[in-house]
Amino acid sequence: MSPREILDAYYRAMRDKSPDDLADLYAVDAVHEFPFAAPGFPPCFRGREEVRAGYRAAWGGSPVTVSDIRDVVVHETADPAVLIAEHVVVGTLPGPEATVTVPGLLVLRVDGAGRLAHVRDYMDGYGVAAARGHGVPDNASAGDLHERSPADD
Repeated sequence: MSPREILDAYYRAMRDKSPDDLADLYAVDAVHEFPFAAPGFPPCFRGREEVRAGYRAAWGGSPVTVSDIRDVVVHETADPAVLIAEHVVVGTLPGPEATVTVPGLLVLRVDGAGRLAHVRDYMDGYGVAAARGHGVPDNASAGDLHERSPADD
């Protein structure tokens, strides 16, 4: 698949909350990084099966239903295997008119076999925390959202 086809399938998997459909887009040895990790997310998944298990746990444990992925802007790069996509994920929570929006940016590298080889997934940590039902204190700093810092590795 081309990088744009991968992106479309990636967004479909997000809307469907399908960890299997998402993981099947990855090469066996792919790396998925979260440079701005949200509470409950590790700094990265290594390999297709970690992607599958990680998203199965995250999406399976979340009450959020993705209702829309909007404001998508795709940036082509000098490397045809690399695509950058900005987006806003809109989700609904159980309850009257409960919605959450999570802006994000994906940097996708597709290998020669048409699979994701490397993903850098930048998402709004406060938005993710709200979507997962974690309150964010009024005085929280971005550092408070990380369970681990790079120094912990």
